[in-house]
Amino acid sequence: MYPRCLKRVLDFCCALAALCCLSPLLVVLTLVGAVKMRGNPFFTQPRPGKGEKIFKLVKFRTMTNQREASGKLLPDDVRLTAYGRFLRSTSLDELPELFNILKGDMSVIGPRPQLVRDMVFMTPEQRKRHTVRQGLSGLAQINGRNAVTWEKKIDYDLEYIRRITLLGDVKIILQTLSKVFKRDGITEEGMDTATDLGDYLLAAGRITREEYDRGQEEARKLIAEAF
Repeated sequence: MYPRCLKRVLDFCCALAALCCLSPLLVVLTLVGAVKMRGNPFFTQPRPGKGEKIFKLVKFRTMTNQREASGKLLPDDVRLTAYGRFLRSTSLDELPELFNILKGDMSVIGPRPQLVRDMVFMTPEQRKRHTVRQGLSGLAQINGRNAVTWEKKIDYDLEYIRRITLLGDVKIILQTLSKVFKRDGITEEGMDTATDLGDYLLAAGRITREEYDRGQEEARKLIAEAF
């Protein structure tokens, strides 16, 4: 009953209430972001949701669009601004995802929506994490977030979808708030952003360069087909 019906109703009500309460903060962050980023303060990115349907996740922008002379984007650690680090360390960059929840793309609690180029490197078993709406927070986020391995992170996602309960979601919400205040597990140790799954598997010798390139091409095709 809860996963099939009540969860979506509560998601909508919680997202709407949060947007109403946090609207002054959202306005301030939008205005400050527009100044700091010298333009659009929002960042949208294709992410696979429930049923692997690709949607556009919206966040506050934390990186500039600086490029090399060739047109290629500069590395993440170069483009990530001091303001962006602040947003990430406080998780304030995630607030616009409340609109994704309101729309129905996401849930308050569920597996975090990963990149399309991460999904294509998952095993069929691991891709079962997409049988539910992806969440603003989830079991993996309260157990290490980006500070745990990809395998462990996906194991937590699969563990969550096997038993979804109202009490379990409430516990995750409370523990998430604690993690946010403590700023635990925001990034991997020594890195400004988390490593993509394909890059992780390639570096570990788990896939070949050819498999990596095929996966990247598949991801590009999926995004092109979705939009």
